[in-house]
Amino acid sequence: MSTAELPIAKKGSNISTAPKRQIDWIPLALAPIMALAAMPFIGSTSTWLTLTLAGLAMGMIIFIIASGLTLIFGLMDVLNFGHGLFIAVGAYIAWTVFGVLPQEWITADSLALNIMAILIAMAAAMVVAGIVGWIFERVLVRKVYGLHLIQILITMGGMVVGEQLIMTIWGADMKPMMLPTTLNGSIIFMDAAIEKYRLFAVVIGLIVFAFLMLMLNRTKLGLLIRAGVQDREMVESLGYRIKAMFVGVFVLGSALAGLGGVMWGLYQAGITAQMGASINVLLFIVIIIGGLGSTGGSFIGALLVGLLANYAGFLTPKLNLVSTILLMVAILVWRPNGLYKVTNR
Repeated sequence: MSTAELPIAKKGSNISTAPKRQIDWIPLALAPIMALAAMPFIGSTSTWLTLTLAGLAMGMIIFIIASGLTLIFGLMDVLNFGHGLFIAVGAYIAWTVFGVLPQEWITADSLALNIMAILIAMAAAMVVAGIVGWIFERVLVRKVYGLHLIQILITMGGMVVGEQLIMTIWGADMKPMMLPTTLNGSIIFMDAAIEKYRLFAVVIGLIVFAFLMLMLNRTKLGLLIRAGVQDREMVESLGYRIKAMFVGVFVLGSALAGLGGVMWGLYQAGITAQMGASINVLLFIVIIIGGLGSTGGSFIGALLVGLLANYAGFLTPKLNLVSTILLMVAILVWRPNGLYKVTNR
């Protein structure tokens, strides 16, 4: 997580007059610039609006999943290539919950019942994914802190084992994951068809982003965690258990991955044990673009990836598979450290 550096006051100066950290506004303009640049090539305003909103929704879902990975790497310096396991666990738990809940909660033409069903499934997915993350950290990750190469190997191995356990419990076939009735279909806005679920995904993504930014920047817990990243010994000397806080960060990151798994499963209308592994590369592209640990950078990176995937899929389907790679290359040529450079490493 990118943290602000405290200004050092000169002798005899007033600390209140110390300069504040300047916000870099340039990356914030990239998504609007990309959207406006794509408009002339698409031609139709309604088609452009449909693609733009679809891209924003896709970006929000990607951000929800990537935010957990960003937290784990940015605050704990752990390269968790097993992050896809928590995505799949969350999706399968939600699928199980949907099967247990009264079917009228899902099939009824009632927004309240439908939202309640999804929220219950999301809560269950986050709890179970968080528990699996705690076990994952305790059994595998705890022994390899500071050893990045070993972290990559051991977390990938843990994901493979986890996928096999998922297939043992739920089976290897793809499970359909259908949307509740009121989130199916589209609404028409300025002649553009906007899927209801994509609007729901945008709202959830914004809530997650606001929660993370407020927690890390406006709460005592966030301050202690960020201080622990900068100077662990000092925080521990004040009586705080920074190790327990870091474990909590790993659990939170895993829970967010579980939430993202529910969103992605509903987005794709189906889930498999390998669904997390299949988007792992996309997640790392997002956090590399953002700045390897910057929540704000990952948010912007996810939006850029979502927008570009939809524009490229419409304009040049053959280049769609490599469009995100080209975006990452362009960003790194411009800013080798990503959109927002992390200052704590």
